[in-house]
Amino acid sequence: MSYWVNGQLCQQISVADRAVAFGDGCFTTVYGMNQQGQMLKAHIARLMHDCQRLKITAPDWDWLEQHLVEICAEQRDDEFVVKVIVSRGVGGRGYSSLGFSQPTIIVSVSPFPLHYAQLQCQGAKLIVSQTPVSRNPLLAGMKHLNRLEQVLIRQEIDEAHADEAIVLDTGGTIVECCSANVFWRIGQTVYTPVLSHSGVNGLMRQKIIALLAGSQYHLEEVERFASVLAHCDEVIMCNALMPVLPVQSIQLRGQESPLHYASRELFEYLFLRCKI
Repeated sequence: MSYWVNGQLCQQISVADRAVAFGDGCFTTVYGMNQQGQMLKAHIARLMHDCQRLKITAPDWDWLEQHLVEICAEQRDDEFVVKVIVSRGVGGRGYSSLGFSQPTIIVSVSPFPLHYAQLQCQGAKLIVSQTPVSRNPLLAGMKHLNRLEQVLIRQEIDEAHADEAIVLDTGGTIVECCSANVFWRIGQTVYTPVLSHSGVNGLMRQKIIALLAGSQYHLEEVERFASVLAHCDEVIMCNALMPVLPVQSIQLRGQESPLHYASRELFEYLFLRCKI
């Protein structure tokens, strides 16, 4: 992996950085292909929006976009991953955010996950996580740096030898997957969790919602318990890297056998439309 901190090729940040002390910042993950970052302006817009919500002093967005363009142009792999972190910056102890005028920009480049191609063919095996995510409308939809819930969820996934997990909130309703958004189809109606209380409003989720608005499918954003998954024709996951994966099975809590999904109708409709 390669790292840049505030524009300089570097692998160190200050131990006093707010990202280290409090997870005080936000991030986005960019799919890189053929020396270009895909949906780059949308990723910048996401960072702008999340910085505004967190009241983080805005970096020079034009500079950041150009910085990312130059980093992507240097890559020699056909596919790669660029992660961009915006931290509030360096300061003393305590929670107060007064006086922070210089955010820290951390960019990293890593290899593209090779297992996505395999999962596109065979489908992903999911569990339902026993770790709920908190309901907080002030953070809902945002890709902030506080990811301890996802760390615990990923531990469950690894222990179960699964590919991903259906994640519920503290009220028991479906929110997302650990590292992706989720949609399910019943007939011609497609459902996805409403994210007004928790979860990440991913860019690929937004793209799929826009695509479905002009399709034969009817989309609804809903609050539903995991039991609804027993009545679905199809379940898919999405994020900026996948970009869409079919779900082969979901192991519900207390059920001896997993639910299986044979249909790939929605996946096939979306896959090429989401492939950038």
